[in-house]
This record gives sequence, structure tokens and C-alpha cells, in this order.
Amino acid sequence: MNHLLRSFGIGLWLAAALSAQIGRNYGRSIVITQQGIAATSQVLASQAGAQILARGGSAVDAAIAANAVLGLTEPMMTGIGGDLFVIYWDAKTGKLTGLNASGPAPKGLTPDFLAKRDAKTMPRDGINSVTVPGAVDGWLKMHEKFGKLPWKDLFDAAIVYAEQGFPVAEGMNWVWASAGAVRGLKANPESSRVLLPGGKAPATGQVFRNPDLARAYRLIAGKGAQTFYRGEIARSIVKTSQHLGGTVTMDDLAAYSSEWVEPISIDYRGWRVYELPPNGQGMAALEMLNIMQTRQPAAGGAFSPEEMHKRIEAMKLAYSDVHRYVADPRTYDSPVAQLLSKEYTMKRAALIDWNKANCDVAAGDPLSSNTTYLTTVDKEGNIASWIQSISGAFGSDVMTEGMGFILQNRGAAFTLEKGHPNVLAGGKRPFHTLIPAFMEKGEVHIGFGIMGGPAQPMAHAQFVSNYVDFGMNLQQALEAPRFFKNGAPGCDVSIEFRVPSTTLQQLSERGHIVRMFREYDPTTGRGQAILHNSNTGTNYAASDPRADGAAVPEPVVLTK
Repeated sequence: MNHLLRSFGIGLWLAAALSAQIGRNYGRSIVITQQGIAATSQVLASQAGAQILARGGSAVDAAIAANAVLGLTEPMMTGIGGDLFVIYWDAKTGKLTGLNASGPAPKGLTPDFLAKRDAKTMPRDGINSVTVPGAVDGWLKMHEKFGKLPWKDLFDAAIVYAEQGFPVAEGMNWVWASAGAVRGLKANPESSRVLLPGGKAPATGQVFRNPDLARAYRLIAGKGAQTFYRGEIARSIVKTSQHLGGTVTMDDLAAYSSEWVEPISIDYRGWRVYELPPNGQGMAALEMLNIMQTRQPAAGGAFSPEEMHKRIEAMKLAYSDVHRYVADPRTYDSPVAQLLSKEYTMKRAALIDWNKANCDVAAGDPLSSNTTYLTTVDKEGNIASWIQSISGAFGSDVMTEGMGFILQNRGAAFTLEKGHPNVLAGGKRPFHTLIPAFMEKGEVHIGFGIMGGPAQPMAHAQFVSNYVDFGMNLQQALEAPRFFKNGAPGCDVSIEFRVPSTTLQQLSERGHIVRMFREYDPTTGRGQAILHNSNTGTNYAASDPRADGAAVPEPVVLTK
């Protein structure tokens, strides 16, 4: 009997040792292929992108096709009524290209206009929160420069799903059916008609159709982006605005053009990390990383109290700056170079008490936001890091009449505070939360993004640190538990409860007011990442379990 017990004990020990070698602390496997990949927050969109790649499409072609499907399947997050930002990496030249396709306030939307309507702060929804949508012009510019397939072929999947319907995914149902979302949509009869069939949000698995959006996509596919800014869709947007007392005109739409921009970057422990310049908040991610690298990675790991404290305190300092200094660069010269300099970084890092939380970091009032990020890579290795949004959940709640898409409420990100860099002005772009990202070292090139309004820069920095400092692979770094804080002031911080309890206890002892999130809470961001190794030609991808998506590889075309 003792012999059997000893054998059983040895067997358990061997099993435990073997498990330690082959087990893992993350759920999904990395997708690895020598073909292209589309990684998005919704499986049908990823599949549409992968199909475009299989037809010989470029990474940009796949991104547009996937983005069009997301506008249907995630109508509370994204759509042609919103804005777009892109970082594109060309595998042949190694060159990065940035695109800012964010739209300005209508010329007639001014502080005086709102004052006459007794507005003391920027409207959070409704027609006077609407800015000119930039996404469709951004799609066009990216396609003209980097596309391969005909423009009209990129909308086929989105049109079919819009006309025939698709089953609603569970992650989107949670947002769609929330009391606030339903209440906002019911305030606009057209929004309610299109997005609340039978007077309520569609249930998980219920087939949802949007033939009006199919019509809009057919117009864009057949007549090009000009129909959105000068043609039938533009006239529908203006008519909708007029019916609701808004200021959007045909001139506002016709004058719009997205802008090519140069990405900004820092060195993080030998890796080059890129974001886009203002009016987006990417600078905050870079400043946070700069502050973090003034100290070595904590010996206890990514989720030790020392490392978590460092990340949280660095985030507060970076966010206090981004809400003070970021605005439309056409009206305000944001001091990006100074904010990312080594001298300034050391000054900011010196403000951190490594044993106590700082509760008094002053900052602005960031706007909550819902966003869709996707990334694609084609078989040549070209990477599109691509983010698009209508801002808040269901944006302005205003449905464009007869066209099936919501207009964004990005204007809510302006302030009415006189003298502030981000004060509202007609024709000016607001502070923007959307930030695609990219990082590279040697033969490794990674396009990544983690959507979620103010969560984005802190989620970017956590992902980069997980990968660079603690040797996590792409999927592990994306899945790892995150913290979230809705702005710099205060000592409150929300953390997914997969973080060790000893860390949570020690953070509390340092003065952090810790609030717990579920295991994979989408509030901390919903991310995607793609890695291309230029030596081997192999592509790797990760998709965040906090969303309904997947990284779908390009299928091999079989011939008999």
C-alpha cells in the first residue's frame, strides 16, 4: 500500500511538472501562417477581410472590407458616420504612413450657436454633437494609395450581410440592450426604427438586417466616396441635420479631406514604438512608456505591486498632459517633442512616490468612447493598423434618414472653456481618442491597437510592456489582465481580478482605491495585434477574448 501511495505521489509530481512545462496562463493560441491575416473584433468581419486577401487583395483592401462589415455588426461602435485613423507599414520599403481621417465641427457649430440654445457644456449626444464623418474619405485615400482590388468589390460581404441579416454576437448584445443605449435610440424615431426592431434591442443570436445600410454601401461601391460627401448620402445627412435643427451643410461635407501625417515615436528598451500625432491621444501612450522605462521592469513580474504601481502612476502623469496639450494641430501647436523628451520625462518621473499613490494629478475630463480596431497583413507582409469609431455608444444617437447609419458624437470631445486649446470652433477638429499603433525591432514588425476611449493609451503601454519587458507572446500580452482609470485625477483604479490578490492588497496599502472588474472586461479595451517577421515571411496574430472577434488567416485557394 505504501508503495502504491509513493508511486501515486510521484505520479502527481510528474504530472504537475509536465503541466508546468506545457500549460499556459492565457486562453487562445496565436494564429500563425505564411498567408495574410485579418484580425478584428467580430468573426464575420475577420472572415470578410480574409476572403479579400484570398482574392489577391492588399492589407488595405481587407481592412476596408472588414471595416464595412463591422459598421453593420457593431453599429454602436463604428460605421461610415464616424472617423478613421491608420498606420500602414510597407514591407518593401519599410516606410510607415499615417492617415488622420477625423472630421471637423460644421462651420456653423460654434460656442455662440450653442449659447443661444442655453448650452453650458458641449452636448454629449444629439445633432449638435455631430462632426463631419471622415471614414469614407479615409477609405478612399488608403485604397488609392495601397489598394489592389477594384473599389466596388470591397463591399460585397457587407451588403450581403446587411440585406440577408446576421446573428447578433453576445458582446454586442450587452451594449445594444443596455438601458442607456435603448433610451438614447428611442429618442430618435429613425434610430429606433432601424436599430430596435420590435421596439427592443435584438437578442444574442437573433438575425438582424439593415437594408438601409445595404443601400448606402451600394451607393458607395457604385458611385465612390463622392456620393458620401457630394451626392445622395450627403444630401441625406444634411436633410437629417436640418430636420433636427443642426448645422451640417453640403459645403461642410464637400470641403472635407483627410490628411496624411507622419507618425511620432519613441525608443522603448530597443523597440521603436509609433503612434499618430495630435489631435489624437497617442502621445499619452508614448509618454507613459517613457516614464515607465526610467525604472527597470519589476523583478516580481508584470502583475507585481511594484510594476502595477509604476504603470498606474505613469498613466496619471501622461494623461494629465494629454488633456492639457492635445488639440487640432491646425489651430494649436502641441509641444509633442518637448513632452516626449528625455529631460521632461525625468522631471515627470521624479514626481512619482514609489510607495504611495498620487491622488491629486490635475487633468481634463475625458469622454467615454466606443471604438472598433482591426489590423490586417497580406502575404507580402504589408500591415494596416486601423481604427474607426462613432465615438460614444451609438454615437450621437442620430440615424441618417434612409441610409441606416448613425452619425458620430465626436463633437462632445470639445470644451466650451474659453482659451483652452480644445475649445469648440466651426471647422476645427476635436481632441480624439482613436489611436492605431505600431512597433518594430529588427525583423519583427507589429501592428496593434486596443480600443476603448480613454483606455487606449494605458492599454497600449501595458501591451508593449508585457511583450518587451516580460517576454509574453503576442496573444499572452493581449489577454493579460489590465487596469483601467478614466482620467488622471483621484486614486481610484479598476483592475481585472485575475491580478494576484497579494498585489491588490499591497496596492491598497499604497493608497490606491481598487475596484474590481470581471476577468475579461471590455472596459479595459478590446484589442487585436499582428506580427510580421520579415526574415521568415511568417505572420502571427492575436485577438482579444474581451470581444467577439478572431484572427482569421487567408484561406488557401484550392484548384483541381
